[in-house]
Amino acid sequence: MSLILYGLTQCSTCVKARAWLDQHAVAHQFIDYRAHPLGPANLKKWAQALGGFEKLVNRASMTWRQLADALKDPQTDAQWLDLIAQYPALIRRPLTIYVDGSVTVGFNEKRYTEKLNLV
Repeated sequence: MSLILYGLTQCSTCVKARAWLDQHAVAHQFIDYRAHPLGPANLKKWAQALGGFEKLVNRASMTWRQLADALKDPQTDAQWLDLIAQYPALIRRPLTIYVDGSVTVGFNEKRYTEKLNLV
């Protein structure tokens, strides 16, 4: 099994992450989650691994800022999952699933280097 990146094909951060992985010869699979929506069970598991849906969702994004105020205060996992299902671009990008099952969001060269033992 190789590293899995979930994101959006045109996302500049995803493009940078994929290029960095290619440059470092790290096998990975990229999945555009608009074309292949993420299942609720995995989203919940990954949110828990990150410390909650607040860490999984990018609340600084344009998508979040354009949400109706009534949608910006989900209280339950079900409400978070409904929100993500309606607006998948809310997920921080890239969402990286490592071979050991650990999860990170965003692209950071130092973190990738450490997580992938490339030092």
